[in-house]
Amino acid sequence: MPTVKNIVLVHGAWADGSSWSKVIPLLQAKGLNVVTVQNPLTSIAEDVTATNRMINAQNGPVILVGHSYGGAVITEAGNHPKVAGLVYVAAFAPDEGETCGGLAQKFPTSPLFSEIYAIEDGFLLLTEKGVLEDFAQDLSFEEKQTMVATQAATQSALLSTPIVKAAWRTKPSWFVIAANDRAISPDQEASTAKRMNAKTLTLPSSHVAMLSQPAKVADFIIEAAASAVSTQTPTMAEVTVSA
Repeated sequence: MPTVKNIVLVHGAWADGSSWSKVIPLLQAKGLNVVTVQNPLTSIAEDVTATNRMINAQNGPVILVGHSYGGAVITEAGNHPKVAGLVYVAAFAPDEGETCGGLAQKFPTSPLFSEIYAIEDGFLLLTEKGVLEDFAQDLSFEEKQTMVATQAATQSALLSTPIVKAAWRTKPSWFVIAANDRAISPDQEASTAKRMNAKTLTLPSSHVAMLSQPAKVADFIIEAAASAVSTQTPTMAEVTVSA
């Protein structure tokens, strides 16, 4: 049984807590207490505050899970003393002083970035084509249409705000690499997971691995919860799941 009973799920840009809808019941079935953060997506500081609020509400240690931009959020919020481990799902994992945008520039430009457009007040949205072909290409048509309809406007400044203190430098970490990711370069995910010395799981999925491969993502989170308290310096391990 998992040692850590509390799982706090953090969504990414252009999304909300419902992006974890398939993973939540699988974690709950194992007796885990699961909560999702509803990030305002207005600034990293405000998203970290929203995450810390949910961490504070938990009774005991927490596994903090972040998808996409949510990886930057858990990199800061993970410094909270209740956080026992970090799970990144197709996510950004910046180091101190790095930004999400600057980290992405070190790797091939992902197709999704040509499908981002500005609205008012510096906020960004994805085109319908971007969602269907580059964000969630392996979901059903109905699921993709729901993501188009429910996407959350995201402040552009999130991509240029540097991380102050990277929790993965002191906390054990796990990383789901999405091999067919068209939003964040899979090479970026593999590179940052390696420098974090994270235990990794590679899945043949789109950017939204938790929706296209929920059982495998949930099992990986459960594994983290079972070993986080006793893990001090996780060794690098690669697990590849074929299609």
